[in-house]
Amino acid sequence: QVQLVESGGGSVQAGGSLRLSCAASGRTFSSYNMGWFRQAPGKEREFVAAINLRSGNTYYLDSVKGRFTISRDNFKNTVDLQMNSLKPEDTAVYYCAASKPYSLCTGYGCSASSSQYPYWGQGNQVTVSS
Repeated sequence: QVQLVESGGGSVQAGGSLRLSCAASGRTFSSYNMGWFRQAPGKEREFVAAINLRSGNTYYLDSVKGRFTISRDNFKNTVDLQMNSLKPEDTAVYYCAASKPYSLCTGYGCSASSSQYPYWGQGNQVTVSS
């Protein structure tokens, strides 16, 4: 089992940048696919980005492509989400998520499904003002 602790949220004006970080417990961090999701007030949780443990492939929600970058450091047991050119519509609580160990999930469809991630962080607020 893995425990996830997020940090780095906050408030920023439109066009600004924030970096979210997710620290994972355990010695087998490299065996998990990792993802970021977000939930805005009154809306369902949606996929933002994911990184595959085997291929290193990354997947993004269309609306964040070119602005957000997901990365992982298997030595530090962290996965980060660099968010640039932020927009007010990016305002949400952001959640870090981890798959089951050695998940066979590959491709966008699978990686973007919240059902693939049994482990979740506590959530971190990101607020973008216009």
